[in-house]
Amino acid sequence: MSDNVSQIIQKALSENRTLLLEPEAKEVIKAYGIPVTKYKVAKTPEEAEKFAEEIGYPVVMKIVSRDVVHKSDAGGVKVNLKNVEEVKKAYKDIEQNVKKAVSNYKFEGMLIQEFAPEGREIIVGMTKDPQFGPALAFGLGGIFVEVLKDVSFRVAPITRYDAEEMMKEIKGYPILEGVRGQPPVDMDAIIQILLNVSKLVMEHPEIDEMDLNPIITYPDGAKTVDARIILSKQ
Repeated sequence: MSDNVSQIIQKALSENRTLLLEPEAKEVIKAYGIPVTKYKVAKTPEEAEKFAEEIGYPVVMKIVSRDVVHKSDAGGVKVNLKNVEEVKKAYKDIEQNVKKAVSNYKFEGMLIQEFAPEGREIIVGMTKDPQFGPALAFGLGGIFVEVLKDVSFRVAPITRYDAEEMMKEIKGYPILEGVRGQPPVDMDAIIQILLNVSKLVMEHPEIDEMDLNPIITYPDGAKTVDARIILSKQ
C-alpha cells in the first residue's frame, strides 16, 4: 500500500516538485483508506466527455498542471456540469482562462470528478512543527475555519481517543451531532480519516504539509473533494 505512495512522492521529488498534482495527492490519501470523490484524468475533450459519462453527472472539471497552483484564481475550475454540452464548453473555457493567466503552463490533463452532494464540510490538515514534528489539525470547513479559527490540534501519531477529543474540542461540534432536525454525521468515518492521516504522515516523513479541504461528511461516510500535499525540499 505504501509502495505506490513512495513512488508518487519520489517521482515528484525527482522532477524538483514539492507540490503534488491533485490526482497524485488523491492517489496518496486513497492508498491510506481516506475516502475521495470518484475522479479520472482526461487528456482530450473526448476523454473528458467519456469520463464524465462514466462518473455520472453532475461533474466538476479542474486543470491539472504543475504550473497552476491556484486553480480557481486562474479560472481552472468548473463545477456542477450537468451534461455533455457543459463539459465541452468547460474544457474550452478552462484552457483559454489558464492560457491567459499562466503563460507557457504545462498541461497535464483535466481532472473530471463527481460533484459531491451537499453535506457538512470539515477540514483535516497537517503541518510540521520544527520542535514536535507533524501536527494534525481538525475543524469545520468554510467560515468556521476562515473567520472563527475554530480548529483543534494534536501531534502525530494519534490514537482513537485523541481523534475523538479533537472532534469534541471544536466549538462547532454540535453541528456534527446534528442540529435543527439535521441527522448527525458519521463520526466513525471522521475518526478513521484522522487516524489514517496520522498513519500516512508518520510513514512518509517527506510530507511537509497536507490540506484535505473540504471533506464533505454525511450520515453515512464522507468524501474528500480537494487534497493538497506539499513535500519537504530534499
